[in-house]
Amino acid sequence: MLGALAAFCLAAVLAAGCASTEPGPGPAPTDSAAGQRADSAAGAAAFALDRAQPAMGKSRGVYYEIFVRSFHDSDGDGIGDLRGVIERLDYLQDLGIKGIWLMPIHPSPSYHGYDVTDYYEVNPEYGTLDDFRALTEAAHERGIEVIIDLVVNHSSSEHPWFKSALGDKNSPYREWYIFADGTRPEESQLGAWGQQAWHGTGANKYVGVFWEGMPDLNLDHPAVRAEMIKIGQFWLKQGADGFRLDAAKHIYEDFQSSVNNPDVVKKNQAWWQEFRRGLNEINPDAYLIGEIWDSASVVGPYLNHALDSGFNFDLAKMLVNAAKLERASTIPSVLSKTYSFFSKQSDGAFVDAPFLTNHDQNRVMSELDGHGERAKMAASLLLTMPGTPYIYYGEEIGMRGVKPDEQIREPMLWSSDSKAAGQTRWQPPKHADGVVPVEEQLKDPSSLLRHYQTMIAWRNEEPLLADGAILPYAGVPNEVLAFIRLNENDQVLVLHNLSVREQTVDLGARPDLPFGEMVRSTKEMAALRDGVVTLPPYSSVLLK
Repeated sequence: MLGALAAFCLAAVLAAGCASTEPGPGPAPTDSAAGQRADSAAGAAAFALDRAQPAMGKSRGVYYEIFVRSFHDSDGDGIGDLRGVIERLDYLQDLGIKGIWLMPIHPSPSYHGYDVTDYYEVNPEYGTLDDFRALTEAAHERGIEVIIDLVVNHSSSEHPWFKSALGDKNSPYREWYIFADGTRPEESQLGAWGQQAWHGTGANKYVGVFWEGMPDLNLDHPAVRAEMIKIGQFWLKQGADGFRLDAAKHIYEDFQSSVNNPDVVKKNQAWWQEFRRGLNEINPDAYLIGEIWDSASVVGPYLNHALDSGFNFDLAKMLVNAAKLERASTIPSVLSKTYSFFSKQSDGAFVDAPFLTNHDQNRVMSELDGHGERAKMAASLLLTMPGTPYIYYGEEIGMRGVKPDEQIREPMLWSSDSKAAGQTRWQPPKHADGVVPVEEQLKDPSSLLRHYQTMIAWRNEEPLLADGAILPYAGVPNEVLAFIRLNENDQVLVLHNLSVREQTVDLGARPDLPFGEMVRSTKEMAALRDGVVTLPPYSSVLLK
């Protein structure tokens, strides 16, 4: 654990504006090099005076998000499956991965699986419960954790619970969903983001905030809460190490009148605390990460004895923009303040979850217009951030994709032969042109895949990159993102040249922060001479 939170706000930091540990609501901070330098001076001063930083939990290593349908096919039917994931565990281990997140694996009428029809089974297209148990066992043998998507907010409209509730007003499952009865003030309202939230007619008018095929479960009902805890416990017993919790902030009263309502936030928070207590009965170390697509001020309360992590959507945007614009940003100072808030909310137990893009967003290579060097820099930024980073499958080979969703979840490209063993074919790819498949990138030491492997190795071999705090470092060019990762006893300076031009950093400008040894670099031409670091285009270095 790092030091006490209170010591972080020393006099030098207070002078720079550390008057509040809670980030205010509203848009993400502006990526400004000038802002970076201003905040950097204060951050570096805090480092020089005291190492005490916000307490946080331990990183679980680098995680890898898998859409099973698209990943690897073990039986030749063109659809990815759990046995296929097993067959690729050695690839993931060689990449340096320490955990995998499986997108929904339960039976479902949809290709994506977020509308579940049976919470206790595996989608037969993906395999069986025995296959899942075999996967967790094989992964654990390689030091890889397995978490699965768990959809608590809603079921499928094809779930037997909902069919019973819809067909019989006296069904015991009627109260498991939210039907209009003329007494609810929100029965005429739209959903929180202006969408149609009510579906059906008459007595069978019901809530489905995402769409009519996903009726919301009524978590106000004790039996529903108990059932969801039972489901979580069941999968822990099958070998799962935890859950990615879909739509974690949408459990209660998701209407226009309740947006940012503190009472609703408290209800959501209380539910996830109850869920956590239930899982602790089976595995106190179960890992819970929530999808809370919002600002830090909204995410924070969910970290209070409930979730271990929330995906850092604000940071994802800043990382991609920094790589795309080739300009440094306020990332270190923003994170330092955010972590102070998260630490206070979680009693020092939170673990950040940085990522670039996921299954709901345009792929990072498409966001970067196919620019390979910028993709490498985005990876370098991600993998030098604190916490447990997430890589979306195919990101490491530069797969492309833009919405609609099917086109950002295309088959993983293992081989240039579309009919090669293991290649999934459930849909023809529309964004595969120009993407170099895994088998070819493995042969190329300068490939994007090899770069990911290198940066993950840095992280696995340098404990400060995984578990150290982060502070800005001042006095660098606009094209260089610089920050210090530190704990009570050690520190490392990270320099990223985001640009196409060579850059230099004069370490002599900061004699109070003596970094005299370059311990790692991504480019051979990087050099440290007479206190000046020379950074080749699109390069990263570590100094101690």
